[in-house]
Amino acid sequence: MFTGLNGAFDWQFAGQLASAAGALIAFPAVGALVAARQPGNPVGWQLLALGGLIMLAFSSDAYARYALATAPGSLSAGLPVAWAGGLAFAPISWILLMLVPLYFPTGRLLSPRWRLVAWAGAAFMVLAIVGNGLRPDAVEVSGIGVVRNPLAVPSATHVLGVLITLALPFLVLGIGGAVAAVVVRFRRAGAVERAQLKWFTYAAALTPLPFIAHVAVTLPLVPVSIGIAILRYRLYDIDRLINRTLVYGLLTAVLGFGYVGAVLLLRPLFSPVTGTSSLAVAGSTLAMAALFRPARRRIQHAVDRRFNRRSHDAARTIAGFSTRLRDELDLDSLSAELLAVVNQTMQPTKVSLWLRPFAHGSSRTPRNETRPTTWAY
Repeated sequence: MFTGLNGAFDWQFAGQLASAAGALIAFPAVGALVAARQPGNPVGWQLLALGGLIMLAFSSDAYARYALATAPGSLSAGLPVAWAGGLAFAPISWILLMLVPLYFPTGRLLSPRWRLVAWAGAAFMVLAIVGNGLRPDAVEVSGIGVVRNPLAVPSATHVLGVLITLALPFLVLGIGGAVAAVVVRFRRAGAVERAQLKWFTYAAALTPLPFIAHVAVTLPLVPVSIGIAILRYRLYDIDRLINRTLVYGLLTAVLGFGYVGAVLLLRPLFSPVTGTSSLAVAGSTLAMAALFRPARRRIQHAVDRRFNRRSHDAARTIAGFSTRLRDELDLDSLSAELLAVVNQTMQPTKVSLWLRPFAHGSSRTPRNETRPTTWAY
């Protein structure tokens, strides 16, 4: 199917298409699911549009190279596909960086005034497409270089440069407004909406870090997080996920730097004896393996204390109550302290404690009688 002039299979072209398809299938899949479940929520339709646009941007260069150089005439519309793929960044930026944050997760703007942010993004998109799309050097294909732009207007090069310059302030305004909208929405949100926003910001924070994983792993995090948040599947797992990411990310960094430092420190000591650095490497590996569990416990404790203070304090309170429980004999004191611990750790609006009746013959509580104790807050 994808063969070159010599009949050989074009592995580069097929690999790029497979990589793009595997990485970006999440956008249309999640978009279709959200649109089917909540057709009135524009976020689902935005994800569907992003799926098509990002696929075009990923595959257009390989498609044009194959159609124009590898096997000329085997595929049609090589120039238009390259032109459209090169300009796809503008609508992708508008939808992904501005519209999705503005409408997520409810599908509604915070107020009509936030439409200005969406219109600023639209202005950026139009200026960027016109300014870049009509330049003579707008179409460039890797392995070929700049090819003829059928829509070029060479006489308007200066004007097109001005349009590109004007697009930048609208881009900054649109992205800044979208970030501000997420912050304002989070401050006004209840518990459910805050958890939804946590999923989105967690994925958005990891996506710009390509050195952590390949784009095929990081890029789908955005639509997957949106799908989890809007459909509310395992919504409250986000706090545990953030906690584990912080813990194991810091643990990896600490052990990695420790391993490199240990190798550099032990190599001069063992090289005169063994003549090689293999003993230093083995010793460093064993040392890091021994440090794994204590380092993980310490980092987990530090993360809980810094980022999950309520849970950390609740665990300490419950542990202290369990210790005192062994020595407490007075039922009234024990009941009062139990209710206090529940209120402190879980912070309910109302707490009730019902004590089971004593056995027949007991002198403290009559048979078939319960003793309710209620605290209201």
